[in-house]
Amino acid sequence: MADQAPWLLVGLGNPGARYARTRHNIGFMAVDAWCDKATSSPSWSEKWKAQVATLGTGSSRVVALKPQTFMNRSGQSVVPAAQFLRVPPAQILVIHDEVDFQLGRLAVKKGGGHGGHNGLRDILQLLGNGDFLRIRLGVGRPVHGEVADHVLSDFRPDEGPIVDDLLERAVAAITSVTREGVVTAMNKFNTT
Repeated sequence: MADQAPWLLVGLGNPGARYARTRHNIGFMAVDAWCDKATSSPSWSEKWKAQVATLGTGSSRVVALKPQTFMNRSGQSVVPAAQFLRVPPAQILVIHDEVDFQLGRLAVKKGGGHGGHNGLRDILQLLGNGDFLRIRLGVGRPVHGEVADHVLSDFRPDEGPIVDDLLERAVAAITSVTREGVVTAMNKFNTT
């Protein structure tokens, strides 16, 4: 197992208390929820401009990463971590907000472009490869106003139960991808 590359589990978000409960930080929230379920007290440290925790799950190792570079510079954290750990793109799993999905929708995706998401754009540009895996967590698109204002706004109290359910399913999807593979996870979680 020591020679085998770990999974690199990346939650996208912005650092600091100001952004903690914003829609853009659903990636951080999902990684936190998965780590809390995987172990009673994950040990976080600072490395690669990120908060990092290493967890063993079954026969594999997962390195959880929450970039502290702010969303638009996520690649500055993800790429050095992937290079140091020798993680191939097929074992990088990025969890991120998706404005083109209604709040609560989840989908597992293999590869692709950035779809206008600046965190993904930076990872793609610096990694030079779009073959990494993603779990897209729906945060909805605003009816009025700017998308940037929407994703940087906190979830409303009435949205809490939907967000809680979304995070629970995200934890299950992360577990499925890392243990059963992306195809099985896509078949399980990519429903309309």
